[in-house]
Amino acid sequence: MAETIIYAMYDDDDILKDGAKKLVSKGVKITEVFSPFPVHGIDPIIGIKDTRLGIMAFLYGLTGTVLATVGMRYMMVVDWPMNIGGKPNFSYLENILAFIPVTFEFTVLCAAHGMAITYFLRNKTLPGMPAQNPDPRTTDDRFVMEIRTDENQKFSLKELETLVKETGIVEFDKKSRE
Repeated sequence: MAETIIYAMYDDDDILKDGAKKLVSKGVKITEVFSPFPVHGIDPIIGIKDTRLGIMAFLYGLTGTVLATVGMRYMMVVDWPMNIGGKPNFSYLENILAFIPVTFEFTVLCAAHGMAITYFLRNKTLPGMPAQNPDPRTTDDRFVMEIRTDENQKFSLKELETLVKETGIVEFDKKSRE
């Protein structure tokens, strides 16, 4: 059986949220929403779970802290000890206050870069990855709701079309895939 994907386009984010609430209350599963900016409050409406990007940020930051600590200990105590400002150079712990700014900055650097790369990989938006955007206008001023018939098998295609058209859409499109 061929899967049909319904694309409902809206011109206002509030109308989109109201339409999504109506559809979800009737039992329709919304697969995805494409928008030019984050629509606050749409995730719980369509059933998207919270992201684990914060956990990954902590792990990337922890990696940065460990790398900075190990690197500074090796460079400043083991490999090339230097007496700077009369500070003893034979122990990392005696110099730890001098290393805090570098450790903090390297932690932030690793966390920020790690989160950005993870975000791009997870959302498949790195250069060279194929775009999954159904309509280029969703990067400007339109909002598109995607509904798949294989996830809404209790509704016929005609019933889904009727339900979607009652939500204040601007445009309606459907595509079939094998």
